[in-house]
Amino acid sequence: MAEWIYEEGIGENRAILVEDGRIVEAAIELPGGSRLGAVLPARLAEIHVPGRRGLARFEGGEALIEPLPAHLTQGQAIRIEITREPIPERGRPKLARARTTEAPPRDAPPLAERVGAAAAPPPGHDPFEEAGWSELLEEALSGEIAFRGGALRMSLTPAMTLFDVDGALPPAALAAAGAEAAGRTIRRMDIGGSIGIDLPTLTGKAERQAAAAALDAVLPQPFERTGVNGFGFLQIVRRRSRASLAEIVQADPVGAAARALLRQAERSSGAGGRTITAAPPIIARIEANPSWLDTLSRRIGMAVSLQADPGLAISAGHVHSRHA
Repeated sequence: MAEWIYEEGIGENRAILVEDGRIVEAAIELPGGSRLGAVLPARLAEIHVPGRRGLARFEGGEALIEPLPAHLTQGQAIRIEITREPIPERGRPKLARARTTEAPPRDAPPLAERVGAAAAPPPGHDPFEEAGWSELLEEALSGEIAFRGGALRMSLTPAMTLFDVDGALPPAALAAAGAEAAGRTIRRMDIGGSIGIDLPTLTGKAERQAAAAALDAVLPQPFERTGVNGFGFLQIVRRRSRASLAEIVQADPVGAAARALLRQAERSSGAGGRTITAAPPIIARIEANPSWLDTLSRRIGMAVSLQADPGLAISAGHVHSRHA
C-alpha cells in the first residue's frame, strides 16, 4: 500500500509517496515564495492587455493576472489567488500566475496538509533513504536516469522537459522500456507542462502503440498526449502548478546540496560535535543562513562547525563526528 511520509527538514520540508519500498512521488517545499492557493493583498501594477492580462505586485513578489477583469484600473488595490507558483528557469524565470478574488487573505496549504502525510518515524529509522531519496536528488540534478536495458537523459528547456531514450535493447523493447521509465520519472519528480520523449524510431503501428501503452500504464491521469509518431517522438501535456523537483534542484544546486548535507548531519551517528566539510560555496550558503545551524545544533544536541575544502565538488561534502 502506498503511503505519504513527511519530514520537516532544515531549510526545506519534504514528502515522499512510497509504494513497495520505492519512491513513486516526491515533493520539496522551500520557505517563503508565492505558493499555490495563497490569497494575497496586491496592487495592479501594469495592464498588459486591457480586460485580459496584467501584472500584480505584492509583498515579496509579482504575478501575472489572467484573466484580468475589465473594470480594474492600474494602481488599484486588489486581492489575488496564486494559481501557479513561480517556475525557475535559466536567464528568465517564469512569474507566478494568479486570478483576482474577493476571498479574505489566507496562507497556502502547507506541504504536509497538501499530501495528507504524518511526520516521519523517529530517529533510527530513515524511510527517505531506504526508499532512495539521495539517488532521486542525484537524478534530478544530473538528468541521468538509468533503467533496465537503457537510460534516460532529461533536459530542462524553456519550452518543455525533454527525455532522450538510449540503450542496447532492440528498438521496440527499448521504446516500451524507455516510455515506462519516463512516465515513472515524470510522476516521481512531479514534472508538468509540456513534456517530450524521444524514443527509438519505430516503423510499425503496433510497436508505437505498445510504447504509448507502457507510458499510460505508469503515469496517472490527468494528462494529454499524442501518439508516438514515425520518428519515435511522443508529447505529453500535464497541469503545471509548481516547479518540478528537477527544476528546484537544478535552479539552485548549491542550496540543494547544502540542505542535503544538513540532513546528513542531522542523521549522522557518533558522539561529540559534528564537523561539516564541503566546497566553499556550500559552506558560504550555510553560513548565510545561521538559523540552519542553530536548528541542527538544537536537534542533535551538539555543537556544529564548518570547514571549507576547495578540492571538493559541490556534491562531495561529508560530516565527521568528533567521536565516531
